[in-house]
Amino acid sequence: MTSNKPLPKLNIFSFNGVQMRTFHITWMMFFVCFFGWFGLAPLMPTIREDLGLSKGQVGNLIIASVSSTIIARLIIGRLCDTWGPRITAVRLLVLGSIPVMLVGLAQDYSTFLLFRLAIGMIGASFVITQFHTSMMFAPEIKGTANAVTGGWGNLGGGITNMVMPIIFASIVGMGYTKGEAWRYAMIFPGVMMLIIAFFYFKFTKDTPNGNYKEIGYTKADTGKTDWSVLADWRVWALALAYGMCFGMEITFDNVASLHFVDTFGLKQETAGLLAGAFGAMNLFARAFGGIVADKIGKSYGLKGKGLLLASMLLLEGIGLTFFANATSLTAAIIYMVSFAMFLKMSNGATYAITPFVNKKNVGLVSGIVGAGGNLGGMMFGFLFKSESITYNEAFTYIAYAVMAVAGIILFTRFQKESKTEEQTEIAGKKGKLAIELSDPK
Repeated sequence: MTSNKPLPKLNIFSFNGVQMRTFHITWMMFFVCFFGWFGLAPLMPTIREDLGLSKGQVGNLIIASVSSTIIARLIIGRLCDTWGPRITAVRLLVLGSIPVMLVGLAQDYSTFLLFRLAIGMIGASFVITQFHTSMMFAPEIKGTANAVTGGWGNLGGGITNMVMPIIFASIVGMGYTKGEAWRYAMIFPGVMMLIIAFFYFKFTKDTPNGNYKEIGYTKADTGKTDWSVLADWRVWALALAYGMCFGMEITFDNVASLHFVDTFGLKQETAGLLAGAFGAMNLFARAFGGIVADKIGKSYGLKGKGLLLASMLLLEGIGLTFFANATSLTAAIIYMVSFAMFLKMSNGATYAITPFVNKKNVGLVSGIVGAGGNLGGMMFGFLFKSESITYNEAFTYIAYAVMAVAGIILFTRFQKESKTEEQTEIAGKKGKLAIELSDPK
């Protein structure tokens, strides 16, 4: 029996109802965008040689790949509030597929840099996924649902590290040069994006009640952008936290293959597999962070979720410190898996809090916090650009920053002294607010 209300349970293997269809299609949308966003990363050893790139230029490309997403995420958050997540996703997929498929036309550093900037905009797909998932699930399960869709979407960053070198090698095996192979390989993720755009348009709805137009929801209903959220310190604290976890994740996705090739002398394909293992942990780790956060939230509210986030960030920083000082490949892999676990749990815990900070501006808040993740990745990129700092030293400095932000989160008051709205909803009005969110009339 189908329902037009936000679901109070996550039936993860179900495709029944618009809620679960949207759940699966929206994480797949983020997955293919992540695949295209970081499809070039595992091929960078070849691209570096083909285009004759210096370490500083590679660093600029890392910065470019995440910096354009900062602005895009802020814009996409507002577009979800106005256009609706369905049309926003379709348009982003179609437009984003163009630079992904055409990046192979770049013949020099400057042109490649411009394509990297353009491709970075598809990273804003994350905001759509979190916004759309929040519309489909009730408050008591929202953190878990967001964590699963976010984690499975982020999984694209791991799979692309594994798959793109195989696609590259297959093209080389057909008789093409390495310089030609990396260019043709990027057509694959672009086509994937167009296929998902069709499924998103055909099989999802903006809300459980229907699309914005079907339920009479227009752009005028959103009113003016409520910029008062910028005065809420909790929003900025979450943006900082996301910069330390997701920002580190996208940075590692960008540099992992190069790090393993340069530091341990691995082949591009082997380095891609190890980098892929880091991303593959999104299959469960981010979801686990959201699940734990939801369980803690039922008993301790947002305050408990904040303490969990601070703890996960601290453990991430400690693990990253060990990774940065690993002297053997085996130790590096063990420490990578360790800090990855806490990093991805931090991702899930962050977005178990985000939808509850300001429920009238979920899209805008999600966009700001999401942009914080990319801002962190951009800032970290400057460390990897420096000619005077090794990659291991850069990882160490980032670890210190992560632990410092853990302290900030620890002392941020996410929960007011009185009973929070979140607890009130869970106690007696589990469905009411969720219905209002999905039917703004």
